[in-house]
Amino acid sequence: DSASNGFSFKGIKDYLDCYRSGKLTPSEVAKNIIAVLEDCNKSTPPLRAIVQWDQEQIMLMAEASTARYRNKCTLSYLDGIPVCLKEEFKVVPYHHRVGTVYLGTEPETEDATVAKRLREAGAIIIGVSNMHELGTGTTGCNPNRYHKIPRNPYKPNHFTGGSSSGSAAAVAAGLCPMAIGTDGGGSVRIPASFCGVVGLKGTFGRISCHGSLPLSYSTVSAGPICTSVADAAIVYSILAGPDPLYPYGLKQPKATLSGMCASDLKGLKLGVDWTFFEACDAEVLSICEKAVEHLQSLGASVVEVSLPEMEEVRVAHVICILSEMRDFLQPDFNKHFQEMNLETQANLALASQFTALDYITANRQRTRSMRFLQEIFTTVNCILTPAVPCTAPRIFESDLLTGSSDMTFAVRSMRFMQLANFTGIPGLVVPVGYSTAGLPISFQVMAKWWDEAVLLRIGLKLEQFRYQTKKPSIYYDILA
Repeated sequence: DSASNGFSFKGIKDYLDCYRSGKLTPSEVAKNIIAVLEDCNKSTPPLRAIVQWDQEQIMLMAEASTARYRNKCTLSYLDGIPVCLKEEFKVVPYHHRVGTVYLGTEPETEDATVAKRLREAGAIIIGVSNMHELGTGTTGCNPNRYHKIPRNPYKPNHFTGGSSSGSAAAVAAGLCPMAIGTDGGGSVRIPASFCGVVGLKGTFGRISCHGSLPLSYSTVSAGPICTSVADAAIVYSILAGPDPLYPYGLKQPKATLSGMCASDLKGLKLGVDWTFFEACDAEVLSICEKAVEHLQSLGASVVEVSLPEMEEVRVAHVICILSEMRDFLQPDFNKHFQEMNLETQANLALASQFTALDYITANRQRTRSMRFLQEIFTTVNCILTPAVPCTAPRIFESDLLTGSSDMTFAVRSMRFMQLANFTGIPGLVVPVGYSTAGLPISFQVMAKWWDEAVLLRIGLKLEQFRYQTKKPSIYYDILA
């Protein structure tokens, strides 16, 4: 039991302490990471969190960072901090495969904006992480030859969640304290929840998605997966902001962290739609209800709200995300259909059945839902839900060969996720406990557009609710 040995994940501050005290240099850390990357893919079963990495690249960035520490001219709080990016982003010199076997035949020559911002901040990019093929599912199951199935560090015979599967697994297994994912239907928040780490989906347009494959241009946001809320705040503050190459976020207000470290939650009104909130497994519900009480004990008031037309939101979100993916992947669908995983084929075939009328109706629903939320946010600061209604599902032998397609699970896992993707509001998931089987359970906070600061403020308090952090069964201490 980890409570006795007081396990805690190594976060950005731990790395900075080592660098500033001279206990370790970024170059020494990089050597440890390379040794671990070699080890974790030889283990049984292989972790498969990072699917492409290059020893020389890692060392170059680490040596540059080591020199900056020596000369006391570091670039940011991320200088020397290891990070990985989901394979959906272009990262020089890796292949931009996006979870497939047919894309990214040549190494990339240009970075996505987030990769560029991380490099400018001095971070060490340790590689690109595994993902569900083309982001079309929520398990992370990707049986093709380049990817294989990433393992949940808490229980290796369970899925990580998807589609940013490798990013969450890498953070939970200690390979890096932060990773970047994208979220169109929970793809940052589901794997972060299943792997017991923190996941932030920014407001739509807040963090640039330029240089990622534009699978669904109206629902996808980028965001960090980290070991703590404080780390998510650091990464967010460095990545958020307009990007001339990404039109959706050009008019955004300045990203701030104001009030994030307030000592209590006095004055905050937390909205809960209990009927919606309670539709989850008993174990998840019992822990999440206690988390709500914890927030109340810190001075916040809980206000009952009604989230209207959630069934319509669910259907409309699926129509939007799948129609946009199907539209963007039209050439792939015609040319590479046979090279796709069975589940991807099924999802894209399903998407072919939607009509222009369906898509227009779904977008009318979006406008309605955004209006409902505008009203709700005049009475509350945020909306609380469990993160995912259940814990990470088991991996079966057949999944390793043919993949897994479980529509019921996909729909269920996205239950609390879709509202934020559909309307563009930000959402944060924080681990709050474990099931009796030892799998992580997480809690979600959503706020109005551009108000990530209030999410982080509540997130910091949610972390205090979890009286212990269990050590994952696959965990590497890079700083040891």
